[in-house]
Amino acid sequence: MSQPPSADELRNRLIDEVQQKVRLNSDVERVMRKVPRDAFLPGITLEQAYADQAVSIKDNPQGGPLPLSCASVPSVVAMMLSQLDVQPGDRILEIGAGTGYNAALLAELAGESGHVTSIDIDLDVALHARTMLDRAGYQHVHVMERDGLIGAPENAPYDRTLAAVGLWDVPTAWWDQLKEGGRLVLPLRWRGQTRSVTLTRHGDTLVSEGMELCGFVPIIGQDGEKTTALNADGTIRVIHDEGQAVDADALGDSLSKAPGIQVMSGQRIGGEESFDGVWLRATATDDRVCRLQVPPDAQELLARPAVPVRTPVLIDGDSLAYLILRREGADPQRPYQLGAAAYGSHAEKLAQDLIAHIEAWGVARTAVPRLTITPAKSDVPAGPGHVIRKQDSRITLAY
Repeated sequence: MSQPPSADELRNRLIDEVQQKVRLNSDVERVMRKVPRDAFLPGITLEQAYADQAVSIKDNPQGGPLPLSCASVPSVVAMMLSQLDVQPGDRILEIGAGTGYNAALLAELAGESGHVTSIDIDLDVALHARTMLDRAGYQHVHVMERDGLIGAPENAPYDRTLAAVGLWDVPTAWWDQLKEGGRLVLPLRWRGQTRSVTLTRHGDTLVSEGMELCGFVPIIGQDGEKTTALNADGTIRVIHDEGQAVDADALGDSLSKAPGIQVMSGQRIGGEESFDGVWLRATATDDRVCRLQVPPDAQELLARPAVPVRTPVLIDGDSLAYLILRREGADPQRPYQLGAAAYGSHAEKLAQDLIAHIEAWGVARTAVPRLTITPAKSDVPAGPGHVIRKQDSRITLAY
């Protein structure tokens, strides 16, 4: 009988798999092959520890759909570490301690002359990370129970800051803790989507150097993102930013009364081809963009969204238009056609506006905007582009 694969074999197999999904730099590959993920995830099998999937370590005490804390998907960890580009000797702040695994990887990347501070608002999570790091030989990592929105000024300034939780805004406290020329990588949420954004500080401006689609447990303490139910049982919901007008009664009335319309674009995609860039591009010009959630048991009430749990939607008064997919035509390479389903008195206009966003994306499908962030109270001009104002900052997007 053959022996089951060892932890080392499973770890190398996992990193080989990750390399097919993410462009790793050599240092990130090296440390991910070295640090044992299973040492930070007691109580699960080696196969589970070395699968490319998230592992919950503490459930949400309020019963929400997302865990309070989890070990991130390894391919996402690899992506964000590659974005962060840690150098030997760097001082690093990690927001969201998780299992301690990320902090161990950061410690390996920073080397003996570097320093890693990892903070978490939850005592149990911070204690778990501290315990696992000690057992794995990373006693020099500084773990603190602390509100991530405050940061850790006692160990600042930092060359690198990594947020392993979703942020709706860049906290004011983080600015003074990041060195000039320092790099911040965070899962930033705007208009219902989340992107892992790489930002470099230039004075009072953070300038993006890239962004990747991702999803993360949101940080505790930011409430700029709202959820509004459009039907009585709450199965159809819109996730939107504060300041975006969403009239639940008017929209729900339109959904229940009208059959709606469907308009198709000239853009087609293959079965594995991403179309999330439509959403991203729309946010760079249009303040009506939100996120629509429609679970399977509610899809008979309206046309099926492109991705039921997260589809871009334009909202205006009693009307909405959202992205749909339709399998049409004889093109085997790109069998799906992108379009819009719309409801309400302005259905036709909103559908055409969404089609315009789809067509604009189709011209340059892989393009990403230049994103800059300035403090809300700064005198620094926002610069050219579309401005989204938040509580602590201003985000500017420009293609």
